[in-house]
Amino acid sequence: MVQFRKSNDGAAGTGRRIYDLLRAQIADGTLPAGATVPSTRALAAELGVSRTTVTSAYEQLAAEGFIVTSAGRAARVASQPATRASSARSPRRARSAPVLSEYGRRVEKIRAPTLPSADRRRIDFLYGALSARDFPTLIWRRAYQAELLRQRGDLYYVAPEGDASLRRALQTYLGRARGLVCDAEQIVVVSGTQQAIDLCARLLLDPGDGFVFEDPGYLIARHCFEASGARLLPATVDEHGIDTSRLPDDDRARLAYVTPSHQFPLGGVLPIGRRFELLQWAQRRRAWIIEDDYDGEFRYGQRPIDALQSIDAGGRVIYIGTFSKALSPHLRLGYLVLPHELVPVFRQAKRLCDRHAPVLEQRVLASLIESGAYERHVRRMRREYERRRTALLDAIAHHLPAGSHVTGSAAGLHVLLWLPALRAKDESALVRTASERGVGVYPVSPLFAGEAASGRSRAAGLILGYASLSVEQIGQGMRLLAEVIGQFSPRSRRAR
Repeated sequence: MVQFRKSNDGAAGTGRRIYDLLRAQIADGTLPAGATVPSTRALAAELGVSRTTVTSAYEQLAAEGFIVTSAGRAARVASQPATRASSARSPRRARSAPVLSEYGRRVEKIRAPTLPSADRRRIDFLYGALSARDFPTLIWRRAYQAELLRQRGDLYYVAPEGDASLRRALQTYLGRARGLVCDAEQIVVVSGTQQAIDLCARLLLDPGDGFVFEDPGYLIARHCFEASGARLLPATVDEHGIDTSRLPDDDRARLAYVTPSHQFPLGGVLPIGRRFELLQWAQRRRAWIIEDDYDGEFRYGQRPIDALQSIDAGGRVIYIGTFSKALSPHLRLGYLVLPHELVPVFRQAKRLCDRHAPVLEQRVLASLIESGAYERHVRRMRREYERRRTALLDAIAHHLPAGSHVTGSAAGLHVLLWLPALRAKDESALVRTASERGVGVYPVSPLFAGEAASGRSRAAGLILGYASLSVEQIGQGMRLLAEVIGQFSPRSRRAR
């Protein structure tokens, strides 16, 4: 019989306790399969509770399949659910490896770096992080409230390519800011750059195909293409970007992923001659070029470089843009500008993936772009990031050892710091020691592929993002980093 202790939880709490006790007795076999369960009237009288309370517990058990009820007959314990419940509570057995698809097995093998833990005590030069104080909170809140209050006929899904107002606003904005020539119909709004890259990998690559990738380059994008089963074709990068004279002559090359406006991570800007060579290579190979313009809006001292897509007469460039650097990575909003023939399949793939990106945020962004507030914000942040960049360059020159130098400082929100006195093999220990001192810095070695990944003949390099830090934090962080680097000098090593 049910052992029950009265409580002051109310009818709902009492009913839940009756449910839990009966379910436990079914699970441990006290009430075996097929056994008759006390009537609701009898159990209510025995427990001194309302019959309605017991009936509610029985209805829940019946709905979940633990007991079987029928009009005019006593309730009985069901057979199958009791067996499952009992086995669910049995001691855990060692589980065999899950049966995965080929794609799942490839994903399982990827060893991506874990995200750094948030630590307010640490001065973190994390690339991709922005400062919360820089988000245009008041402007965003006003636009958000106005959109919430706008009357609409109904709430339903929108087109998978995104809200029409944002795509129209993006068409005019990209023409002004990045030199793009496109129709609003060519734009597909996605949940951030990563989804754009994933769609390209799934729709344009088959297992065994080749993809050209900058070496070094954006690690998560490389993993995304590799997960499709395609073969990595590393392309050498120098101070100007991808070396187009050494593009692979491979018949299976189906696409090339590039960051021409600010190569990640080295920071080069692809010259016009190489841009035309890259486009000609794609035209000959009937290959696609994926242009990731991840921070092209932030260039210092000069106007931003026009996108590669702006000179693409053959329709081979797929342009990827994002709001993560100008506003916030939390928004998870980006966009693709596609050649006309690719639009239908990307729309359908987006629909199958997640229907569409968040609609309210799209409409808020559209209103900010149309009013000019977004571009004013970008101009303000360009001035502010230039101030922080200058503080970082000054601190590096003042505190770090002679010979230390940076690349990629003309644009974007990060620099690459080279330390010729140290070797690539020292990066892990250097990063670990700096973290112990309260400074977050990140090694460049994981971004290399192929033979360059060994780093045998390369100096140590650190990626330093500065967008989330104040001028004071930048100076303090470089002072601490200088002390850490001093511990790795040849003299300090001999002393240890």
